[in-house]
Amino acid sequence: MPPLADARLPSLDGGHLKLLTFNLQVGIQTSAYHHYLTRSWQHLLPHPKRMRRLDMMGEVLGRFDIVGLQEVDGGSFRSSHINQVEYLATQAGFPHHFQQLNRNLGRIAQHSNGLLSRLTPSRVEEHRLPGTLPGRGAIHARFGEGPDALHLFVAHLALSHRGRVRQLDYLSEIIQPLRHVVVMGDLNCTPEQLHTHDRFRSSLPLHPVRPLLSYPSWQPRRALDHILLSESLEAGEVRVLDHLFSDHLPIAVDVSLPAACLATLKPSAKLSSR
Repeated sequence: MPPLADARLPSLDGGHLKLLTFNLQVGIQTSAYHHYLTRSWQHLLPHPKRMRRLDMMGEVLGRFDIVGLQEVDGGSFRSSHINQVEYLATQAGFPHHFQQLNRNLGRIAQHSNGLLSRLTPSRVEEHRLPGTLPGRGAIHARFGEGPDALHLFVAHLALSHRGRVRQLDYLSEIIQPLRHVVVMGDLNCTPEQLHTHDRFRSSLPLHPVRPLLSYPSWQPRRALDHILLSESLEAGEVRVLDHLFSDHLPIAVDVSLPAACLATLKPSAKLSSR
């Protein structure tokens, strides 16, 4: 099947990138609380309409330059053995993608985070986040070289407060020496809860993208999905996309980059065009 969007490149002429974060719940459409019960079997078994939903997601994701994905399947029985990160990258025309396998249930489920990018990352690392229950992780992608490189983290944090505190401590240590930073993902906590974590707040001053209600998708009441920026980066248009693909709504932002960071990203855009 041909991709829905040709692999376009961010021009960077305007000095900004279009970012999006999305918890896609492995392609399970959820539009009411009772669906958590009646559609729970889809976490283990394939569904014939799942691929159609992925195609619809691909049309939306193709509008952005870098996308962070949470609760994506890496290719198991429940996803009809389709690596959803790779599939969405192809459908949306992204030249680069990365899958982080966080919870390996063998042939039944491959619970993962994902990164889709039109820029060529100079380095991608994966971090296993600490916690009582294993299975949480973060992707760290670096774009460009030197102190003005852009560092982007895609994370999915724990449900428990104690687990999140440990995970934010872990991320704080990595982020603290960096200059241009984006942290995005399903952090399973509100902006108010993030602000109570002094160490994380000091390492990333939480120059906030305006918090938007993203959960539950059918009647959003909580801001659990975040795009957090270092002080050197400026948020332009911020929006929540009204697409009922899963139990979370996607969050998008246009980020303006400082000149020094933009200069180190230019080679990444050129490499992607080769």
